[in-house]
Amino acid sequence: MNQFLQMGANTALSSPKGNIIVSHEISNSIDISLTAFLLTDSDKVQGDSGIIFYNQPTSSSGVATLIPAERVGNTKVHKINFDMSKVPVGITKIAITLTEDNSTGFSNVKNLKAEICTDHNIIQLTPSSFKNENGIVVLELYLRNGQTKVRSIWRGFDSGLEGLCKNYGVEVEPDEQNKPSEPKTIQKQTQKEPDKTLTVPGNYNSQNTLSTISLEKVKGKISLEKGQKPVIIEKTPEITATVSWKTGTDYDIYALVYTKNGKQIDVAMFGAEGTPPLYQFGNGAVEHMGDIGRSGGSKKTEIIKLRLTNEILAVVPVVYSAQSNGTGSFYRYKVSMSIDNHNGTSVTISSKNANNNDRIYTCVPGILHNTPDGVIISPLELYSKPNSENRPKLKMGSSNMVEVIMDKGPKNDYK
Repeated sequence: MNQFLQMGANTALSSPKGNIIVSHEISNSIDISLTAFLLTDSDKVQGDSGIIFYNQPTSSSGVATLIPAERVGNTKVHKINFDMSKVPVGITKIAITLTEDNSTGFSNVKNLKAEICTDHNIIQLTPSSFKNENGIVVLELYLRNGQTKVRSIWRGFDSGLEGLCKNYGVEVEPDEQNKPSEPKTIQKQTQKEPDKTLTVPGNYNSQNTLSTISLEKVKGKISLEKGQKPVIIEKTPEITATVSWKTGTDYDIYALVYTKNGKQIDVAMFGAEGTPPLYQFGNGAVEHMGDIGRSGGSKKTEIIKLRLTNEILAVVPVVYSAQSNGTGSFYRYKVSMSIDNHNGTSVTISSKNANNNDRIYTCVPGILHNTPDGVIISPLELYSKPNSENRPKLKMGSSNMVEVIMDKGPKNDYK
């Protein structure tokens, strides 16, 4: 049986167990994440364990489990399972929230809706229109006289994740940023060192984390996807960032470097408005190894060498295909980036979430943070807006970690 629940209304569920599905139309300009807060009667969390997000997808009590988001056609589907019979002592409510992590706002999110499924019953919830909000409380699950009920909320916050955290009594630590992420998938891993706990971004994709996360210093062949937890690799004297793609178009790789004095340096074989070409920076600390063009072979690669010094805080490899190339489809040409420390460890990020749009010309696979403990690699897989040939821009976030803002840099003048 299907039921529609209007905004502000509540109803009883047929079972304490079920799942919540939130879906929306996919767009390269938006990036949506789901977070659940386990709340007391005072609408506050009891601690870090009361937050269910990509880096902590399951509550210890089993009351809520976040499932990795999936792409179904042109729709992104977020899912969280719940069992209110397992609510821990002191918790009476679960708030299901969304954040739009590219800061473009929910006014640009099309076909946004939520469903609650229990037994064979489906309750549908749809919001009214939004404006500048980039954080939303979708609904609340709560207990009333031993019965599980749901209330349709759809209340927005202009301050996104930070606003949601403050609303529920979560402290956003000043030296952290970005979104906590899904558990990472490690493929063909040969060795793993003991965990290192670091205060680093967990890739909440734009701005602010919930708590310190634990990173593994890994070895072997590692495969990361957008939304997965960052990893840390050994910092060796020379690290290479290699971008590869199938023959058929001419991509170009360049690197954005963010320094300790707050400057962005673009290392690129071609210039942009007000930014001349620069093939290396810092006496070879970041060096482009040359443009290969279109000719030869079934697979193309371009390489940037990194000899990371203390002056460098972060490096962001960027993949670009000029409009004059006739195509920018990162999906069709199977673009991927591999970071190799040449001491037994390589980390690969593929453009698995790209669509077949020929008018998207820039992709940022990930970001490398240079720390005393090693190089932290966070998968981002960000894409430019259609028809934009502007470079990304780097800035220092409020939590002293470097952030990537798409389409805000100078326009490429190459080709």
